[in-house]
Amino acid sequence: MHCPYCRYTDSRVLDSRVAEDGSSIRRRRECRSCNRRFTTLEQMQLVVVKRSGVVEPFSREKVVSGVRKACKGRPVTEAQLAKLGQRVEESLRAGGQAEIPADEVGVAILGPLRELDAVAYLRFASVYQHYQSVDDFEAEITRLRETVGEPVRRGASVPEPTPEQLF
Repeated sequence: MHCPYCRYTDSRVLDSRVAEDGSSIRRRRECRSCNRRFTTLEQMQLVVVKRSGVVEPFSREKVVSGVRKACKGRPVTEAQLAKLGQRVEESLRAGGQAEIPADEVGVAILGPLRELDAVAYLRFASVYQHYQSVDDFEAEITRLRETVGEPVRRGASVPEPTPEQLF
């Protein structure tokens, strides 16, 4: 740890406390050279292991960017996207693993996205879960309707007009 004032490489820890719901440690330090005090915040670094074996640091912005594409044209705000990114990161950190397979990141995104917007969820899930046919979409839509309590409709997707609507 370098002193932010004199860049000396040795400091002593005066106090350590758990911060941010246990996901980081706050340390109060004193430089052994200039005797000035400073605070550090140490956080576990999450890394994502891709299918190819490449390891890269977890990026909340990358999660938000991917979800933003699925939400294109939907009534979803940037604040909602930021909150979703935060929820995904918190759920991954709560797992206690430093290395996370890329598909687990996708699974962590699906739950909050499903709550945020069903259409964006279907878009994201269709790519992530590799839907192969219309039947895959229909099965997922049926599951969505069952969790929302909406009746499952078969056949025509447009309801029959009432006599008042005809005239």
